[in-house]
Amino acid sequence: MSCICQRPRQMDIRKGVVSLATGAGAVYLLYKAIKAGIKCQPPFCSASPICIARLAIERERHGRDSGELRRLLNSLECKQDPYTRSMILHSITRCVYLLESEASACTNDDITLVGSMLDDKDNSVKIQALNTLKAFSGIRKFRLKIQEHSIKVLELISTIWDSELHIAGLRLLNNFPLPDFVHPQLRRVMPALMEILQSDYILAQVQAIRLLSSLAQKNDLLYDILNCQVHCNFLNLFQSTQPGSLLFEVLVFAERLSEGRSSPHYRAVKWHYNEQSLHEALFGDDSRLADRLLALVIHPEEDVQIQACKVIVSLQCPQDVGIRPSCPPSHSCFNNGE
Repeated sequence: MSCICQRPRQMDIRKGVVSLATGAGAVYLLYKAIKAGIKCQPPFCSASPICIARLAIERERHGRDSGELRRLLNSLECKQDPYTRSMILHSITRCVYLLESEASACTNDDITLVGSMLDDKDNSVKIQALNTLKAFSGIRKFRLKIQEHSIKVLELISTIWDSELHIAGLRLLNNFPLPDFVHPQLRRVMPALMEILQSDYILAQVQAIRLLSSLAQKNDLLYDILNCQVHCNFLNLFQSTQPGSLLFEVLVFAERLSEGRSSPHYRAVKWHYNEQSLHEALFGDDSRLADRLLALVIHPEEDVQIQACKVIVSLQCPQDVGIRPSCPPSHSCFNNGE
């Protein structure tokens, strides 16, 4: 009987010993894994932000080029599949931002090589090429060369309906002044820019309106912008429910248009606008812009409030108010009570 009673006890002891051994073994294996992980040097991967950042730090420490940017540009010349080309361009963009001296050592031929990727059949490659050109545009000596691709960028924006491509292309165009030789192409793509502005993708809308605001300051483009056709609900862009970042840019755009149309140079010509034009939506007799502006004066964001007030002032007084005794009422979109 005693032997029978001892068996379960012996089995419990054996189980405990096995559990203890298993636990100790697991701890030992975990220790080895951690130790190996600490000692292990991960394989170099140029596409990794950590690796590229390590290159930048190493360059700063030792005062020498890593050669990584040049290697990536050389690999771009080889025939690769679209995904690989896209990843190489993505890595080049990171290198340009992080490895300043290596980026400055690049040549116009490198810019031409990256620009040639805008003709790629794959949209993802086009988008990465646009991002790379934007990175290079931060280096002054490359801006003129990058400007040569402006017409191609405008063509892509106006013919391909892709929000990511719109954002990348518009960010590039907003990063430097557009040369005068691009103005004819700008007139042709104005309807596309206006469509992007009226889309539902905030980031693309903000970039589009920043470009339009810049173009509104060009005398030879102002009429083309004002006569551009817009949707009947265009003034929804001025609703207080819109994101503050978009509202602010829309108000800046409205102020510049108002100032431009009130300038002596513009008023010297009698312009005619179509019924669904931007001019009629903002400044026409039936426009409800004044109501939207008054609502924005009490907007929660101070920048929006101030900009709304600036638009109201520009609507009430022409730009050459300094040489006039008072603001003529015919130039105001507001009633006397307002």
